[in-house]
Formats: sequence, structure tokens, C-alpha cells
Amino acid sequence: MDRKSKIKELISQMTLEEKVSQLLYTSAAIPRLGIPEYNWWNECLHGVARAGIATVFPQAIALAATFDDGLIERIADAISDEARAKYNEAVKQGNRGQYWGLTFWTPNINIFRDPRWGRGQETYGEDPYLTGRIGKAFVRGLQGNDPDNMKTAACAKHYAVHSGPEKDRHTFNAIVSKKDLHETYLPAFKVLVEAGVESVMGAYNRTLDEACCASNLLLKDILRGKWGFKGHVVSDCWAIRDFHEHHKITSSSEESAALALNAGCDLNCGCTYPMLTVAHKKGLVTEEAINTALERLLRTRFKLGMFDPPKKSRWGKLGREVINCKKHKQLALKAAEKSIVLLKNNKSILPLDSSPKAITVVGPAAANAHTLFGNYYGVSSQFVTILEGLGEKVSDKFGINLEYRQGCLMYSENDKSNAEFGQASPADVIIAVMGLDGAIEGEEGDAIASDSNGDRTAIELPLWQLNFLRKIRSYLDKLGKPLILVLTGGSPIAIPEDIADAVIFAWYPGEQGGKAVADIIFGDVVPSGKLPITFPASTEQLPPYEDYSMKGRTYRYMTEKPLYPFGFGLSYTSFRFDSIKMSASSIAAGDSVKAVVTVSNTGKYDAEEVVQIYISKDEHRKDDPIASLRDFRRISISAGKSQTIEFELLSSAFETVNAEGEYVLLPGSYNVIAADAAPIPVSTERGAPAPVSVKIKVG
Repeated sequence: MDRKSKIKELISQMTLEEKVSQLLYTSAAIPRLGIPEYNWWNECLHGVARAGIATVFPQAIALAATFDDGLIERIADAISDEARAKYNEAVKQGNRGQYWGLTFWTPNINIFRDPRWGRGQETYGEDPYLTGRIGKAFVRGLQGNDPDNMKTAACAKHYAVHSGPEKDRHTFNAIVSKKDLHETYLPAFKVLVEAGVESVMGAYNRTLDEACCASNLLLKDILRGKWGFKGHVVSDCWAIRDFHEHHKITSSSEESAALALNAGCDLNCGCTYPMLTVAHKKGLVTEEAINTALERLLRTRFKLGMFDPPKKSRWGKLGREVINCKKHKQLALKAAEKSIVLLKNNKSILPLDSSPKAITVVGPAAANAHTLFGNYYGVSSQFVTILEGLGEKVSDKFGINLEYRQGCLMYSENDKSNAEFGQASPADVIIAVMGLDGAIEGEEGDAIASDSNGDRTAIELPLWQLNFLRKIRSYLDKLGKPLILVLTGGSPIAIPEDIADAVIFAWYPGEQGGKAVADIIFGDVVPSGKLPITFPASTEQLPPYEDYSMKGRTYRYMTEKPLYPFGFGLSYTSFRFDSIKMSASSIAAGDSVKAVVTVSNTGKYDAEEVVQIYISKDEHRKDDPIASLRDFRRISISAGKSQTIEFELLSSAFETVNAEGEYVLLPGSYNVIAADAAPIPVSTERGAPAPVSVKIKVG
């Protein structure tokens, strides 16, 4: 009997109550049919979370900063190895509880449209193309390459138009134009659906007046209609209860359950779907609709091998030896090193060589392990803080003194900071480690030091930290000593341009983060991370947080000068973009064209560079993107050498979205731009190489 027939046979033997019990994330056992209990809720945003020891990779936003989808797939493959190992061991012990299953509610591919959003750290940044590429790689690594026999199941969330404010997520109605919906908010979801992602999670909020977990537009018309999605849909946790308690679009639990199921939401994370039995009695939902949802869910469980003997599984032999193993620790270190972004390096003071005889580390983030985690994290057998990483780095350098002073508090606004160094001789270098951690930004309820449910009201460095830095800066200026600033966080932090001589953005770099930062500071690794989100110069540059229009947001629509542009990141070497040549001078619908780019490493370090391809139209409409990322590739170039890279651009790369949300190929003159940051003047002002471009006729 084939799998589809087995599923239908199982369903035919169930009572209505048994069927409904399978549509809840805590699916009950049905012993007489050989169906074990199963808890669908598991997390692995950047490592298996909440289930004991696991490798903790850099936070999702940091993974995006690598611009390396091959690396991301290897990381997700390592995560799914650990997930399978945990599942195998748990089943042996009879544990089928929460956080031990194979269905993972990740990746978060929402667009990080506003840097105040506390959960933006969970995303892959502000750009739909980058988000789709990184998300697709993560899904491949989690699910494997056999769509009928999955290693684990991934989930694209939160569908759709969801990015804060956190305090309003249970009541908010996101109003967007059809153009913004299809040009910004939906493309990454479409990419993951086409890549075979097994599930999609609906968002808490409403979009265009419909609750996302019961949206005919999102679930029926687009997801299953236009895109042909065959997997299952899960609600965000307790989101269906919000229908009647907060959105007020239904008046009872049974009405909410029926509304969601009839729209195509198959699985309820929450407590509302047990009322489907009442809804059925009232004629609000048919048994056929219940059967359809159940069939989708059982299909996922069958694809994961949950009804096969363990010995038949390709991954049945994976055991605890792979969990947080040496190989995975090394992969976490490599990811952290590739994600860290060098934002400033005046007079090439970095990397530090052997000349400093005394280094003082200051700041509340230096010895703070919370700056490594981000959110949705596991527990490593060892976390290396930035202070520990620096200490290990100088442990065999007996000519270097290393001293640490916290200096100020991470959260408190009281002015009890101490920037004095007493009678001791001033250090040759001060390394200040400041920024954010999960207590300041994160999800509603988790960020205990946030005054706005995990969001930030301002993107500037917290004032008490900034004041401390100003004292340090003033003190060092009198002595002619340099200040190196390391920032931690999951979102843009605006700082004065003259506050430090060198600035490193470390994100939440995972369990090996401290070692990665030290490797970069001392030059064992050349920085190569790129910003997956624009860093505005100030909060004042941002449109109202509650406004979901893309006008003025992200590098594609922002007209003001940012602090650091999307895609930006310096190196210890210097690169030059020599030329870009096209295989044809024009392109028509259905065609493709090749762009050939030559890049030279003109510095003294072997290094990696991320070549980014942007497209802009000479005469674009005022609400069209100024430029859009259409391809990228991370390459390694030896010092003094050049490399030529070929990109193939389909005609769809030149398309734009009209007011009706339709993709159209508008005739005209376009620019194909090769750069290592979004092609705006501030990139070169900050030290990025000048981009090269060529015109091409479309249509």
C-alpha cells in the first residue's frame, strides 16, 4: 500500500474526536492505530533550542551577514544532525514531549523593515532576495535532498507582513499596498515554497483586515492557489485564540477554530482546535475539512519516518556523539568569523600586531554571555565571551598586559560609570565592548529590560553606555591613544561617527563568538561580514513604526543618507572592482544575460569579498526601488591577484511590481551594478571600493 493510501486508511478508522486531537500541536496518541503521541513544537533558529546541550551558532541576522548560502546549508545540516540525534535518543527513552520532535518552526523570513523591531534579530535582514537565498539554504540543510523522506521539517514564518510592534502583535492590522505586499513582504515566502519547505506558520496580526492564520487572500488565493503549496500550515502559538479575544473578528472559540480551519490552517499551536467538535455539531466546519488538514499533517509525519521502524531511517544511527561535537564547534567559529562586520578602521589600527604592551578591555558586554545567545537558543557545553576570547588570545603573549574593567552597566540609566584608570599607566589600546543583549531586545515577554515589549524606542546606543564611551574617548584623545569599539546586538545601533577609531559589529555571535572577535582583532582572520540591513544615522530618519508602507525604508526606498548602507563591510585588505561586462546589450522577456565582473585584491592580505549585483532603472517611478540586489557571491582572492566572476541574470531580475501587485518587465535603460555594498555614495565614503556599472536595454 502506498503512503497516500495508508494515510487515508488511518483517517477512515478514526473517530471525529480522534481526528481533532491530531490537529493540535500536542497530538494525542491513538494506540489502537499505532499512532504515538507527538508534540509538533520545536525550535532551531541557530541551533537546536531548549533541549539541553547543542551547538549554538551565531544568531540568524548574523548568519545572513555571511552572505554565504553554502555555509548556511552546512550549518543547517549540522543542526539537523543534532536534531535527529536528540530525537533518536528521546524516543528510545519514551520522551515525545515538546522540543524533542522533528518539526522545527524556523526559519523566520519576515522582512526586517524597521530596526526597532526586537525580533528582527531572528530574520535574515531587510532584503527579499538575500532573505530568500539564505532561507532556502537553511531549509535545504534542515530537510535534506529527498522531499519524500525528510531529515527534519522546516517552517517558513511568520506569514505574512509581520514585523512589529511587539506590543500590538495580537491586535494589529497591517495595511499594505499590493505593490509592497508582492515586492517586499511575500517574495521570500514564495522562494521557500518553491524550494519545498514543509510548513508555513501564520502570523499573529491581521493583514488587510484578515487574521493571517485565517486569511483567504494569504492562505487560499496565494499560498495554495498561485504558489501551489502542498505542505501544512500551522498557527502561531495561541494566535487563533486572538481571533475572539483580541482581534474581535469572531465571538467564540468554536467560531475561531472553524474560521482558521476553513481557510487552510491545519495545525493549532494553542488551545482552540479542540472546539472543532463543537464547531462541527453547529455546522461551522465539515468533517471533510478536518480530514484534509489531518491528511496534510500525517503526510509530514510519514515523510519524517515516524511510522517506520527506527532501523530503516537513514538517520537512525545518529546519536549523542554528534551533539556539540568538535566539528560543529569549528563550524560555529567559522560562521562567527564570517559574520562579524568591520564598520570602521581609521589609520588601519586593526589588526593589532605584537606591538601593544598593555590592553584594557572595558564595557558591560565584554564578560556578558548573554551577548552570545540572541534568542531561541540552546545551551552549549562551553560559551566563549569576548573577554575570554581576548584573554585566550594573549595567554601565550607574555609581553602583553590585559586588564578588564566593566566601567558602566548594561541596562541601568544611572550615571555610576567609571572611566578613570587611577595611577596606572594608560594602556596602549582600549577595547570597549558595548551594545545590546536579549534583555534589551527580543520577543514580547522575553526582553525583561525593555520598556516596549522587546522592541526599542530608539536605535541609538543606550545613553548611559554612550556617555561612558564619551568619557573614555575624551580621556584617550588627551593621551593620543586609540579606542576600538566592539558592538553586540541583533539590530542596527546608531553611534557618533567619531566615537571610536575602529568599530566592529559582532552581532550575537554564538558559542564561539569571543574567540571569533579576538581572531579578527589580532588579525588571525580577515573580516568579511556584510550588513544585511541598513544602519540609519538616527531614529529620526525612520518612518512611523506602525506604518507598513515601504516608503523611506531599507536601502531600496530610503532617500536619506544612512550611517552604514546595506551590504557594507570593510576588510583588512583593499579591493578594486575593475570592470563589468555584459554578454549582450539588451534583454527581452524570457531571456537571460551574463554579467562578467573582475575584482582585484590590491592589499597585502589574502581575503574574501562578497560581490553584489544590483539592478536599477534609469527612469524609475517614485515608488519603485532605487536599486535591488539580484545576485551575490562570496569569493576568495589572494593578495595582489584578480578574479573574474560570471553571473547569469534572468529577465525576471529586471522586473518590477505594479500597483496591482503584478510583476511586469518595463522597457527602458537599466544599470547592472557590481559593488560590495548598496550602490549609494556613502558606501565609498566609508571606505568601500567604488562600484562598476554597465547599461543594458530592456524590452
